Amino acid sequence: MLPDKDSRPANAPSPAPEIDPISPEDASAIMAQAIEKYTAEGWHVLTQSAYDARLTREMYNLDIRIDLLGQVETHESGLTPLQDSGRLTAWVLLLATLLLVLALASALGFI
Repeated sequence: MLPDKDSRPANAPSPAPEIDPISPEDASAIMAQAIEKYTAEGWHVLTQSAYDARLTREMYNLDIRIDLLGQVETHESGLTPLQDSGRLTAWVLLLATLLLVLALASALGFI
């Protein structure tokens, strides 16, 4: 006789329990608590959503993620090449603007 479709062998593992993911509102509340701790330490928020955020401080990035069970995961890494080149571009533009203002002031006789 064939076994029923619903019957399992005695040594078969039990089915995994249903996962009840957290809502975006709950994730946002958890994220706000996690970010508050890091902003007090001097980190600046670059991007933020309900389930993830990226913070930066000096030469480091901090990625914060909330998984579907509400656990906070953090990962610290260095700046990306795009961030490095953006900072270099900003410094070059700042210095060029300063030199242009000094040359203009000198030409107009203010200096």
